[in-house]
Amino acid sequence: MQRILSHMRKAIEEYNMIEENDKIAICLSGGKDSITMLYAFKALQRFYPKKFQLIAISIDPGFEFFDTDFLKQLCKDVDIPLFIEKSNAKEIVFDIRKEKNPCSLCANLRRGVINSVAIREGCNKIALGHNQDDVLETFLLNLFYTGSIGTFAPKSYMDRSKITLIRPLIYTPEKETKRFVKKNNLSVMKKVCPMDGTSKREDMKQLIFTLGKKIPMLRANLFGAIKRNLSDWNVEK
Repeated sequence: MQRILSHMRKAIEEYNMIEENDKIAICLSGGKDSITMLYAFKALQRFYPKKFQLIAISIDPGFEFFDTDFLKQLCKDVDIPLFIEKSNAKEIVFDIRKEKNPCSLCANLRRGVINSVAIREGCNKIALGHNQDDVLETFLLNLFYTGSIGTFAPKSYMDRSKITLIRPLIYTPEKETKRFVKKNNLSVMKKVCPMDGTSKREDMKQLIFTLGKKIPMLRANLFGAIKRNLSDWNVEK
């Protein structure tokens, strides 16, 4: 937990992600990253100088193996209120539109539900569990498939909803969240999306892994380039 908290606190303080009396909605999917973030936020809440409240939000997209009991037990263990909302994302993305590349649309649909629940529950921040690997993979996806240079911002304000998105795990490598759940004997939810492991994002993950064997500083150089050159990352927060 100390390693996770070190990465997480660095991101939070560099980008001023937490302010006094925030009410933060943690997006809980049941995967290793969101579970790590859930436990880390609870630990941080005990000693962080700025006081803040926590809730968790989970979106049931309609897939067969979505385990609500598992999520409820997770939140009970850390004493964080959980709100589970049903979504018709599976029906829209796979049954009606039959998307070949469904990730973006599915994410947007889930994000809309999350925003609505966060507003309803009086939250002013939403915490997403994107880790350092996600930052690099998104950067390469944008470069290769859209011809643009960019990735998601550590912190962004949504004018329409008046809610700020924060990503406190941006300095945390994926291997650290894997290590955390394994070391603490935590279970993760079974993968429910039929596209898991077959998406373009998975291709980028494999590319980074392969190139990293030949270029030891690849990850550090990519991440450094993002921090130095993207306006969403290098402006004062």
